[in-house]
Amino acid sequence: MKKLIPLVIILVAILGLAYYITPKLPQQTDVRPLGEFYLQNSYFGDYSARSPEVVTSILWDYRGVDTLFETAVFFLAIIGSLTLFRLNKRQEKAAKQKIEGFTGGLTIVVKSVTKIIVVMILAVSASIALHGHLTPGGGFQGGSALAVAPLLIIAAYSKYTLEENGLDKTRALILRSIGLLGIALVALVPLLSGGFIMQNQPVFPAEIDGQLIGGSLIYYNFFEFLAVGAGFTAVFLLLAIPESIFKRFLRGDVDE
Repeated sequence: MKKLIPLVIILVAILGLAYYITPKLPQQTDVRPLGEFYLQNSYFGDYSARSPEVVTSILWDYRGVDTLFETAVFFLAIIGSLTLFRLNKRQEKAAKQKIEGFTGGLTIVVKSVTKIIVVMILAVSASIALHGHLTPGGGFQGGSALAVAPLLIIAAYSKYTLEENGLDKTRALILRSIGLLGIALVALVPLLSGGFIMQNQPVFPAEIDGQLIGGSLIYYNFFEFLAVGAGFTAVFLLLAIPESIFKRFLRGDVDE
């Protein structure tokens, strides 16, 4: 305990020094013209998405093509990983037989806690994604949080628990493809009514039955949530194969 006291004093001194040497910015009472434009076209305007989370609106409305390409690059990286480091069905079956003795999972306490935490993660991640047009968050953040759930299951049980319950690399990749296809369709819908690609308003309604949905933002966030969560899950399932077993397959030391 005594050893921690000097560390705490040093930390407090560093924080205090950082506070006093940080330049104080003058208070800004008016909004710059660029800021007025974004606010007018993201929340206040008649043809805006009416999204209080202006950052999300900017992300999809004004730099949506860039976001779409980022998602596509992530997709290609996953495809490349699965292509280079894949095992066929016979090899997967042989690997399972080789490692099932030490991948049976952790204790019953850990497994029970994992079940509770996984349910909470699913609920929180969905909330982050579907409320991305109202509060900080969005599809990528929600999808990243969602991917923690299968990762915990792999750690507490095994990768085969997910696969035996229907979530293998192939199905995860299919879900990611559906997410990308959904983003592409939402981006192309405005072209059918003479609008521009990835245009938000007035093609998509700002609210449905009194519920604010932010035009196309909620659809983008949902499909991005699906794509990112499934993409990370596919990678986690791939990385869950022990390196020693995988190398033995490459050398041909394990019979198929």
